[in-house]
Amino acid sequence: MGRRIRVVFLTFYFEAWDALDELYRKMLESPDFEPIVVSIPRKLTGDDEFGDESKVSDYLTSQGVEHLRFDYANPYDGFERLREINPDYIFLNYPWQKNYQPAYRIEKLISIARVCYVPYFSLPLVNEPGIRGVAPHLFRQSTHRLAHLIFLQDRDAKDAFEGTERGGSHVHFTGTPKVDALIAKAKSETPFWPVGHKRADSSEGRAYRVLWGPHHTFSEGWLNFGVFNEICGQMLELAKRRPDIDFVLRPHPYMFGTLTSQGYLTQAQLSEWKAAWSALPNTAIDASSSYASLMLAADLMFTDGISFLVEYPLVTGRSPVFFEKPNHWAFNPLGEKAAAASIRVENFADFETTLNKAIEWGLPSRSTEIEELFSAAAPFEGQSADRILAIVQADARDLL
Repeated sequence: MGRRIRVVFLTFYFEAWDALDELYRKMLESPDFEPIVVSIPRKLTGDDEFGDESKVSDYLTSQGVEHLRFDYANPYDGFERLREINPDYIFLNYPWQKNYQPAYRIEKLISIARVCYVPYFSLPLVNEPGIRGVAPHLFRQSTHRLAHLIFLQDRDAKDAFEGTERGGSHVHFTGTPKVDALIAKAKSETPFWPVGHKRADSSEGRAYRVLWGPHHTFSEGWLNFGVFNEICGQMLELAKRRPDIDFVLRPHPYMFGTLTSQGYLTQAQLSEWKAAWSALPNTAIDASSSYASLMLAADLMFTDGISFLVEYPLVTGRSPVFFEKPNHWAFNPLGEKAAAASIRVENFADFETTLNKAIEWGLPSRSTEIEELFSAAAPFEGQSADRILAIVQADARDLL
């Protein structure tokens, strides 16, 4: 091979950098690639304007990822900088273009490079209302239409592309580095728990640890899994009543913004709740630690969905407790496998009962269901990044 393949990882959704991290590190080690990571601003749900590039940069720095910072007052200056870098490929891990500044949207990027998309999420688990098969937002967005190469972790989604106007020749069923990273971290990650333990070295032993992972969708118009606004008061009271239990809240990155921007809580109500929660000795909010390290440290995960239903079993081999909201969007077949591997509860009283039984006896076994989920979620365990790199190398032959 002649010159190296120059690849830019253009990222703002650092919360899912693990979808790209193994690709980047393998490219660093390869004589065939020249990877360059670039951090850019973003505007997530609930944000008033584009910003937070410093958060993206800080995260990448914390992971030892060297990167360029594109925090330009005029984002088109950043686009021109990209043009000067002259990448062969630009990798994205996030499909919704409204969250990108116009200068970095895919319509612009395809004028200077071949764009590749690796989904940020672990697996698609939900169907849209009235839709049979794969939800359109998984294969009909502009990212899907315009990307040069797409790498998927779901065979059904791959098949869905075949029925589009463009077809599916640019789409490859490779598995996902995100799931591979989760499984690898389960074997190597150090458990981390951010709540101080007064009992840690006492005869009473340490506290029972509950990791609470609420989702960000509260409306029947979009997914409708989240129950934080309905149960946050009850969770606060439970934490007050049970100082023998540690509770760590790991919110979805969109959740707090969605709660206030869509009117489920006022900013004052949310601030008051967060202050009361954080003031307790047995509670914490952790929005930045590794998911895997928190999962490994927890005794029980409590979630209303969606991705944690897959990720927690893959990391720990255990079932999460799933607070199932009525009238949430229906699971697809893979989602049903994930839900079947969980312990389902329908109200807060059921959750408390399940929690108490778990502390005393442990949770019911779902080992068979977890094995079936694992088989479906990781079809090429540990091979996803290598499969993607091989496809890019073959595709780049006409460039070199």
